[in-house]
Amino acid sequence: MRASAERIDGIETSGLLPQVAEPLARAREQLRSVTGALDAAASAAKVAPGLLGSDGPRSYLLMIQNNAESRASGGIPGALAVLTFDHGKLTLGAQGSASGLGVFFPVFPADPEQAQIYSARLGEYMHDVNLTPDFPTAAATAQAMWEKRTGQQVDGVLSLDPVALGYILDATGPVRITDPGLAAAAKIGLPTELTGKNVVQTLVSDVYAKIERPELQDAYFADVAKEVFGALSSGKGEARGLIKGITRGAAEGRVLVWSGAANEQAIIANYPLSGSIAGKSVAPAQFGVYFNDGTGAKMDYYVKRTVQLVKECTGDDYGQVKVRITSTNTAPADAATSLPAYVTGGGIFGVPAGTVQTNVIAYGPVQANVETATVDGTKTDFAAHRHADRPVGTVTLTLAPGQSSTVDLTFGKIVQHTEPTVVVTPTVQPVKDVIMATENSACGAGT
Repeated sequence: MRASAERIDGIETSGLLPQVAEPLARAREQLRSVTGALDAAASAAKVAPGLLGSDGPRSYLLMIQNNAESRASGGIPGALAVLTFDHGKLTLGAQGSASGLGVFFPVFPADPEQAQIYSARLGEYMHDVNLTPDFPTAAATAQAMWEKRTGQQVDGVLSLDPVALGYILDATGPVRITDPGLAAAAKIGLPTELTGKNVVQTLVSDVYAKIERPELQDAYFADVAKEVFGALSSGKGEARGLIKGITRGAAEGRVLVWSGAANEQAIIANYPLSGSIAGKSVAPAQFGVYFNDGTGAKMDYYVKRTVQLVKECTGDDYGQVKVRITSTNTAPADAATSLPAYVTGGGIFGVPAGTVQTNVIAYGPVQANVETATVDGTKTDFAAHRHADRPVGTVTLTLAPGQSSTVDLTFGKIVQHTEPTVVVTPTVQPVKDVIMATENSACGAGT
């Protein structure tokens, strides 16, 4: 297939009649698509058996990233568990929580570029390992933290969010929460049966609103994990639907994989599944927009966002792209009193209850520059950095209930001649509602 694609790509089309050139162009696109799919399948065939324990048991730290409190790669790592694969058989081992691991001192070192952007907290708390959007960095630190605190070695790190769990439950069917210690959950309005339709609201909102004690929240999350992965290990559900759900989660950045084996990670790093911000998995004109909560609360369930790229012509060989992020705090006007203090943060970190503070981070393509920032059309200060030769601009946004605001970060010196794309921190919103079509501002009609 690759040889066919290369042959057809080598055909000069300038002298061809439209009746020949047009089907040739369609054939090129089809061959590229098929070749890409076969490349991915070949890579999976190389690494999947080993990852699933064909050569001996493999253990992975599972992080469930909770979108109620944003982190760059999804949400705060709340529930933790160890998954073991032995010749394809899945078992759930030790469970815990990020808060249960405590504070690490001395901190695990981060590379200087990332420490400057995201602070030393990257290596101080499990809650903060994914302040960086680079999942290989976050995963390696999470592995080190787990092994240091528990003494249990793991071969890699897997990550899911509640939306991805919902996709899995769509395939397995409902699971029941059977732990006798959580029998009281039904009395306070939490479901004892989770489905693909109710799992997100339950884990991202209702648990925090109806269970005040963090240790009981952790117990509920642990039982959910036990039941979901128990259903998987028993073979419950239809395989095609399960693969479809996991594939969808991976495409949306909700399923991430990191292997501690360098030869395996070298292959995984070629694909978005790796969550890398640099390397072959990143398109030449790719932008990234990431969110880190600055409230110290669980208010991101109420924040709705859209992200759009606006292309602007500069009259020279370079282009400009404006990254436009609009955020709205949909919490009720009386959120300060109607929502629990654990959800609002209660003002502990200097943010008024009901208000949401977010660190908005935008990455541009390699060799570009971040030039200006505005909030609601007014020029504002921003922090400019570089990470893996990509420009990074950060702006802090604070929204009271009902308030909406738009941040524009303009990137210049765009030398890539391919259409720009953007990846965004996965939230509780469907991706189709977050990422808007690219607009050609000064260059002509929108696309």
